[in-house]
Formats: sequence, structure tokens, C-alpha cells
Amino acid sequence: MTIVRRYFTPIIVTAFLTTAFVLPVSGQEVDQANEAGKMESNDALEGINRVTSGFNRVLRQWVIDPAVDGYQAITPEEVQQAVSNVASNLTEPLTVVSSLLQGDTDNAATAAMRFLINTIAGIGGIGDLATEDGYVQRREDLGQALGANGVEPGPHIVLPIIGPSNFRDAAGDIAVFFTNPLPTIAAVAAGGVEYSGKQDTVKAIGDNAVDPYVAERDAYEQNRQFVINNGARVEIPMIAETD
Repeated sequence: MTIVRRYFTPIIVTAFLTTAFVLPVSGQEVDQANEAGKMESNDALEGINRVTSGFNRVLRQWVIDPAVDGYQAITPEEVQQAVSNVASNLTEPLTVVSSLLQGDTDNAATAAMRFLINTIAGIGGIGDLATEDGYVQRREDLGQALGANGVEPGPHIVLPIIGPSNFRDAAGDIAVFFTNPLPTIAAVAAGGVEYSGKQDTVKAIGDNAVDPYVAERDAYEQNRQFVINNGARVEIPMIAETD
């Protein structure tokens, strides 16, 4: 696990899901009774979502995974890391803007410094010298900025090829794409590279889940809340099943 940072490519989705399942989510108790109706309404498109999710899993199995296996087989690890660094570096400007929209000037400054250092000293981002200098990356996107400013996620949606999202995140991604496609392309590339290193983990999660759709849906929504809170531990009630 997120289109642009969730997108017009299949591989980004699996990268989000991987991150989502790995991150721990626990913490404050919530009133489950009061939240049940709200969370149920947030999966009003479950019937359509399940069909789309199934299509995406088949696509991942028969198209994406073989392509990733081929990429890993013929590409030296040093080249894979360089590609990852370049793609990651290109996401920094979006992080700067999104952080500023949240009033997070510290992370905006860090992202700006990372971009300058890695673009200049790192030769276009091939090397991640900024991390070595103590500038730790924390990516932000417009969906996170909207969420941090109180915008509700809205209904959960699963988009063909793109994968799991919600109305708020999708709206943010579309706005970014039409304003400047570069952050979208960079996020897609970064997500694809990340997935290539976590492919087995993602596959195991899907294979072991009683209901892969529910596992992906809840993981996505939990992870989005996790990153919106910048890693602060929170507990989100699972979306209630519809009849």
C-alpha cells in the first residue's frame, strides 16, 4: 500500500498495500456503536469494488508479478537502487507543497533540502546523500494534506488497475496529475520499485487472507490514517460489512 501516490499504473497499489500491512496500528479506543453506520456508508460501493479488486488481483498475478520477476532477474541491484533513489527524489516537491498545506514547515524544509542535495550532489537523485546527512524522508501527498485539515475520506473505492483508494485521496491525486503530471509519474515509479522488493510479502498477505478484499480495504484505510497522523498511533474501526 497511498493513485497518484495511487495511479495510472497497477504496480503502485501493491506498494501501498505492502506498507499498510507492515505498519502497526493500535491505540485509542473509539465508540464502535457510533461509528458503525458511518463506516458502513464508507463502503457503499462494495459490490462493484469486489469485482474490480478481483480483476486487479488477477492482473497482478499474471502480468505485474512476471514483469517484476523479469526486472529483478536482469537488473543489477545497484541499478535497481539507483532507479529507486531517482524516483523517490522526484516525489520531494510534492511533499514540500503538501507539508506546507498542513503547516508542517519542518518537513517541508527537510524535503526541500533532500531534493536540493540529492539532485545536485546525488547527480539527479541517483545517490541519496541527504539521508546520510541526516535529512530523513517522510513523504506527503495532497490526500494527506486534505485529511490533516479535516476532510473526511468519503466512500472507499477500488479503481481498475489503480487499486484501492477513497474519494478524498482520488480527488487529491487527480488534482495533482492535471496540475503537474511529474509528481504522479515519480510516485508511480517509486511505488513500482518498492513493490519489486516486497512482492513476496504482498503475495503472502493475499494468499493468507480469509477475504482478500476486506484485508486490502481495511489495510489501505488504516494506513492512510496512519500516514495522515504522521505515524501517531490511532485505532480505526473496520468498515462494517453490507448485506
